[in-house]
Amino acid sequence: MPATATTYQPQLLDPHSAEPRTVSPANGRNFRLAELYQLLDCQTVEVVRLSDELILIIDEEGKFRQPAYLNLLATYLWYQHQPQARGVDSIVGRALLCHDKQFK
Repeated sequence: MPATATTYQPQLLDPHSAEPRTVSPANGRNFRLAELYQLLDCQTVEVVRLSDELILIIDEEGKFRQPAYLNLLATYLWYQHQPQARGVDSIVGRALLCHDKQFK
């Protein structure tokens, strides 16, 4: 059975942690921008599509931070789902892995 927004448990991928951290939207259904800004410690988000249903939500300006921390797990997931990104770019800072219906 494919994952749905209600069955997929969002994961926070932090470059300072080897393990993803389970998180949930405050309203129990989907993340709002203000919530994402706080969760990702950013002011602008970007959506990186991994599949028809899964997305990574990242800090749009993460590469301009000093220091900028490479997010190995988020980058690995991106490369696995979008092979054309390999060797071209990487993801830095915190990222949220979730179902696309969990972001409005």
